[in-house]
Amino acid sequence: MRGKQRILGLVVALLALQLGSLISPAYACGCGAMIPDRASRIGVQRETSVVHWDARSRTEQIVMRFSVRGTAREAAWIMPVPGRADVELGDPYLFEELRELTAPEHRTRHYFWPRSGDWPFGGGGDSAAAPAPGAAPDAAAPPVGVVGRERLGDFDVARLTATDPDALRDWLDDNGFELPERLSGELRPYVEQKWEYVAVRLAPEERGAALYGTLDPLRITFTSERPVYPMRLSRLATTPQSLGLYVLSEHRMEPRGTIGGDAPEVTYAGEIAAEGAVGELTGRGSGEGNGGGGREGDGDRGARLFLTAVEQEFPEPGRIDGDHELRAANADTPYRQVVFHDRLLTIGGEVPVWLVTAVGVPAVASALLWGLRRRRAVRSAA
Repeated sequence: MRGKQRILGLVVALLALQLGSLISPAYACGCGAMIPDRASRIGVQRETSVVHWDARSRTEQIVMRFSVRGTAREAAWIMPVPGRADVELGDPYLFEELRELTAPEHRTRHYFWPRSGDWPFGGGGDSAAAPAPGAAPDAAAPPVGVVGRERLGDFDVARLTATDPDALRDWLDDNGFELPERLSGELRPYVEQKWEYVAVRLAPEERGAALYGTLDPLRITFTSERPVYPMRLSRLATTPQSLGLYVLSEHRMEPRGTIGGDAPEVTYAGEIAAEGAVGELTGRGSGEGNGGGGREGDGDRGARLFLTAVEQEFPEPGRIDGDHELRAANADTPYRQVVFHDRLLTIGGEVPVWLVTAVGVPAVASALLWGLRRRRAVRSAA
């Protein structure tokens, strides 16, 4: 009887935990605020973005792709940008190209003596791979202005201006979504700096479909005095955040600081060819450079394209205290992760060298000793 009660209690606890996850919305993602409707839940599992910075024209492009899970059939996503933005669908192949370009290099290194898992200690095969170290608001402007609105696949995109964060919240409420009270305060620094906003309604064209899996990427283009990646709104997240960032420019790039997360980790840095989706994004598919982030006095180096891949974790999103500002590194030092696969040194792929050595050396030594003794015996007899 007690066993049945324990099982029943465990089932009730699991159901309560599941119910709690369904009614607990995740409001933030790595670059903005993800706002579901009142009765739904949505969470961003992974955010991967590409930043292309053109220092000559002061133009920045951000292509972002989200992997989400939840029960929401509609949601809104808000991203502040420092200038007037154009929005279109991005090329999904861009991320595949960049993933292949930045993939770690795999190397094999051999070891002599057997380790745990090798015979005679049991099992066999490879050990686990290990990575190598390696301004004031304009009084004449309306509180919220709609610059443009268009439908892009599953996205209903509105480009907005705002001189009052509360008015922006009201606009979103009037369009069917509830804005968290705290987010209004987090938007105030952007309003004071006269930033604009990209508001996206995530509404699948298939009626009744839930937002789940990898969404189509969005490509946002705007002017800026310096390359930035908006992150401040992510401080509203209730779960740890993970950011993967590809930066395309003329030089190796790096964030100026940690902005409240773990230290950013560079997983790849190197010069690449502007081909395929990368060439289309940067406008260099024909082989002609049209600019890129860089230092002054580069002359004819405009066609050079450098790729930097950065990973960063935010275990406590509430500590995020700003946006990522990107800058050129002190040197264009190339870097690529190396994954080593340790293998036991063998002969013919089967016989361990240590075994041959352990058996062969004593045998040879014994034969030499036997020969030496026999030689001495022959001499003595003579």
